[in-house]
Amino acid sequence: MLAYRHAFHAGNHADVLKHVVLVQVLRYMARKDKPFTLVDTHAGAGGYSLEGRFARKKAEYELGIARLWPRRDLPAPLADYVELVRRFNGGGGARAASARLAQYPGSPAFAQMLLRPQDRLRLYELHPTDHRILAAYLGGHPNTQVAQADGFAALKGELPPPSRRGVVLIDPSYELKSDYAKVVGALREALTRFADGSVMVWAPQLTTIESKEMPRRLQSVADPLAKKGWLHARLTVQQPDARGFGLIGSHVFVANPPHVLHATLAPLMQFLADVLGQYDGAHYLLEQAQ
Repeated sequence: MLAYRHAFHAGNHADVLKHVVLVQVLRYMARKDKPFTLVDTHAGAGGYSLEGRFARKKAEYELGIARLWPRRDLPAPLADYVELVRRFNGGGGARAASARLAQYPGSPAFAQMLLRPQDRLRLYELHPTDHRILAAYLGGHPNTQVAQADGFAALKGELPPPSRRGVVLIDPSYELKSDYAKVVGALREALTRFADGSVMVWAPQLTTIESKEMPRRLQSVADPLAKKGWLHARLTVQQPDARGFGLIGSHVFVANPPHVLHATLAPLMQFLADVLGQYDGAHYLLEQAQ
């Protein structure tokens, strides 16, 4: 259960989709002065070296963030996301052009860059090494809590947040098949306790039954519980290997999405399929229910 290290996969195509959506959700939440809470149930280490042995083993970032990094034709929301990655690499603003892609921010780092002083950040991570890194990085920040605890179980104590405005991010490794059921249960728990809160779920696109059924299962939970409907984005970038295995793409499901999210993502998805696609059939799906 504690063998998974996201450092092997940091900055890959799945991270790109997940974090592009996360940035837009957090930007939207910050439009109002009233504070909000972000609960990240599987926070990881917070940030990752792309020059270390973990990231270099498969160099998955080369088929993800590295394909967007040098481009100057990015649609505005993608340019916003890449600018935040540049900032994490010490090259935001006037120094953007000179920045070198050496590190990739995890979801907590994106949150740290986007949340305001009045907002609350709640980070959960079970892996002892990743928790230690995360705590050293963000544990001392105001309004931030870093806990070595089960993020699924933590939702009961976090929802609803004090301000009644919040976002929950759920993205476990799915190394265990039981994670699929736990995620569905966590979505139900979150929406039962906080029916108008935004709940964002990331899931891998694999050829397994569990993966194929995941969007339908999430939709069946959200349909009766989410006051503002749901959005589902899927990006398929490669084919399975000869044995039928491999991460062919990923899903992002948002219950109670910002009302502008579909219109924001619609012009981006084909661009991402074209740039991140590893075969001619790369494609996307973007659907919503209101």
